[in-house]
Amino acid sequence: MSDPTILVLSSLAGGDKHGYAMMEDIERYAGVRLGPGTLYGAITRLEKIGWIAAVKSKDRRQPYAITPSGREHLHDHLTNLGKIARTGLRRLENS
Repeated sequence: MSDPTILVLSSLAGGDKHGYAMMEDIERYAGVRLGPGTLYGAITRLEKIGWIAAVKSKDRRQPYAITPSGREHLHDHLTNLGKIARTGLRRLENS
């Protein structure tokens, strides 16, 4: 799974983070290293859609938070992925 949208939303579901912290978190939990262009492109798209929002910063780094609509999208997407994964695994076991 390497969809930057889902990776960023999943990272922010664990708490507010700035870009570099997201890159580190995503690499740690998903084994995927997003380049700065990919990460910040996803952040820009997600902010424009309203699924994440910038929050106040105590320093020069800009943290982001997942919004309620972002949580809803992430939940729906991961639920659907879970159904697909369970079906695929069941079919592998039966073949």
